[in-house]
Amino acid sequence: MKEGINPMRLQDEPDIPAQINIVPMIDVIFAILTFFIMSTLFLTRSEGLPVNLPKAATAKPQAAAAPITVTVDQTGNISLNQKRIALDALPAEVRILMGTNTEALVTLNADERVTHGQVVGVLDRLRQVQGVKLAIATQKP
Repeated sequence: MKEGINPMRLQDEPDIPAQINIVPMIDVIFAILTFFIMSTLFLTRSEGLPVNLPKAATAKPQAAAAPITVTVDQTGNISLNQKRIALDALPAEVRILMGTNTEALVTLNADERVTHGQVVGVLDRLRQVQGVKLAIATQKP
């Protein structure tokens, strides 16, 4: 018999079944899940600058592949996708954003305190761009 190994001791020990502790794995999965939930909350894109939209009961949602948003704030400043722009440069910049698309949906977010004349002026400039479909953003009353 070899020294150091006691044959009686090997027979007396009960066999302990192998166990897998999944608690750390669950903790890691919840940490990853939390990370993805928090990161998707920051992926929501604000389509325009914050303005007080007029109310309309018959408003319908519009879908677009690459939405283009023109915002007119209460002071009359015009923004294209959150970047300030002059009214005269608006048609050219919209053409650039359209790229090779033959059609694009342009949503106008105009503050309810903006004059009707200014909104019509922006709409007139946007209608100069071939293939633009116009939508006016509103909110439910």
